[in-house]
Amino acid sequence: MILESGRWFWLAVGLISVSLLYLLAPILTPFLVAAFLAYLGDPLVDRLERWKLSRTLAVTVVFLSICVTLVLFFLFLVPVLETQVKRFINMIPVYIDWAVNVLAPWLRDRFAVDPSVLEVDKLKTILTSHWKETGGFIRSTIETISESGFVVLGWVANLALIPIITFYLLRDWDQMVAYIDDLLPRSTQPLLSKLARESDEVLGAFLRGQLLVMVALAVIYSVGLWLVGLEFALLIGIIAGVVSFVPYLGLIVGVGVAGIAILFQSPDIFDLFWVLAVFVVAQVIEGTILTPMLVGERIGLHPVTVIFAVLAGGQLFGFFGILLALPVAAILAVIMRHIHDTYKQSRIYGIESPTGVPIIELNEDVTGDKKPE
Repeated sequence: MILESGRWFWLAVGLISVSLLYLLAPILTPFLVAAFLAYLGDPLVDRLERWKLSRTLAVTVVFLSICVTLVLFFLFLVPVLETQVKRFINMIPVYIDWAVNVLAPWLRDRFAVDPSVLEVDKLKTILTSHWKETGGFIRSTIETISESGFVVLGWVANLALIPIITFYLLRDWDQMVAYIDDLLPRSTQPLLSKLARESDEVLGAFLRGQLLVMVALAVIYSVGLWLVGLEFALLIGIIAGVVSFVPYLGLIVGVGVAGIAILFQSPDIFDLFWVLAVFVVAQVIEGTILTPMLVGERIGLHPVTVIFAVLAGGQLFGFFGILLALPVAAILAVIMRHIHDTYKQSRIYGIESPTGVPIIELNEDVTGDKKPE
């Protein structure tokens, strides 16, 4: 009876928690962003504490480092990216003309396809109009939210809350973890603590390890392509670095886009080999240095799991769901792994006789014929 009431209690807690997350999603975003930043910064704070710094001083150092990094990113990198995006938009008609001039004769000769079915002019109009809308998304967003003073105040309040909440979460992170551990039912505390540690390893392998690899690859791609002389080096390097969480996707996207861009920019076909060299060197650095040093032997989330989790979170809860997707996916991955291991060790998977010998071996020989009783 007690076991049954316990199940109903946890079911009610789960339903109430999901309902609150759904209802409060619009106001939870700054708290989740702050928790994300605190989660990333807590290992650095712990390391500084081991170097005999007080918790408050260590938190202050890490907090200021995070703030300076974000400010520099928005002050210097975002304007440069916006400039490169605008220049890329202006080049879209040229790219389309080149692709059609190359593809049209090949399609006509090989498959007898009429080039007029491509509707080049219409395609250029559609793409350029959509890209222009995308390129000015910052300006459009600012104009939209400026129409309502309450919306502006909401955005400002959320932005102001993030650093404040981050600081307090960083300072009290270890205490909160210990408090939650103390609240767990003593009968299930060992199992839940084990699952929590494994979830932290999985999530940390992706967030702390893989994100650092992505940033490092974006820097290597951007610098390498800039040394080659590619016009859109920063834009292509960041795109290739961001999608590199899927194995070889960053390499494929980067080589494809950078190769086409360098062919437009320079008539010398030899420049294409320099682009390939940049990505080959980056892959060697990733495989021999970055991944072993930053990710190591930790098991992260499968790329397909990451893609599905982000898309599902955005579909269900919007931007808040995107932020929440990876932690939930990490926890579910660990739970499913635990269920899998429990099933493989259960009597359902392999029923044994009281003597420890599988029943099927007592009644059948290797040929499948039943043995005499």
